[in-house]
Amino acid sequence: MSAAAGAWIELFGPAAVDLRGWRGRTDPHTWHVVGAVGLDPADPRALVSEPGHGVLVNSERGRTADIHTEMTHGDCELHVEYCVPAKSNSGVYLMGQYEIQVLDSWGTPETELRYGTNGGIYARHNHPVTHQDYGGHAPRTNASRRPGEWQELDVHFRAPRFDAAGAKTANACFVRVVLNGKVVHENAECELPTGGAWHDQDVPRGPLRFQGDHGPVAYRNVRIRPLG
Repeated sequence: MSAAAGAWIELFGPAAVDLRGWRGRTDPHTWHVVGAVGLDPADPRALVSEPGHGVLVNSERGRTADIHTEMTHGDCELHVEYCVPAKSNSGVYLMGQYEIQVLDSWGTPETELRYGTNGGIYARHNHPVTHQDYGGHAPRTNASRRPGEWQELDVHFRAPRFDAAGAKTANACFVRVVLNGKVVHENAECELPTGGAWHDQDVPRGPLRFQGDHGPVAYRNVRIRPLG
């Protein structure tokens, strides 16, 4: 733990009633605040919500633009809770650049874990020589909960380093990632931003970003602690 760790900052907590501190990547968007979500009894691939506060949802059935914090960060600890219905997909992007996959992966065998599994660190696309995805990190175990259940993600992240001239001297690194109480990554470096990053090259700071265009998803209890 860094001796220079700051206080925890609540980005979206139980008392949140609006999107203050957040922006859609594009407007209009359909991110909104509700009090609770659950699986739609008529369609397990959809969410239904209840009025209230403290839960951020993109759309019970549809898709929308990504959302991100107005605050930017570098080194940090992050806590996020999320809920997806069956077969849905989202992502948590540190600095808007480095994605931890959010996916319904309940029941996926350990032998089939890939970077695209829930809790995986996503790959880059279209290698210049092989034209294949490359550079991702599969989670070391499948810690996923059932669709419709809340899942907890805790991340210790180190931002890329740059010298005085702006040249990169160290890669971004997921020092430790814990999903639902199980360690799924330790010291996993990203040589470059992952697929879907907003910038093709590394940057020193960026916002926390949630993917909103791959299916229904809800987030709550989002907090960050800057380090260093």
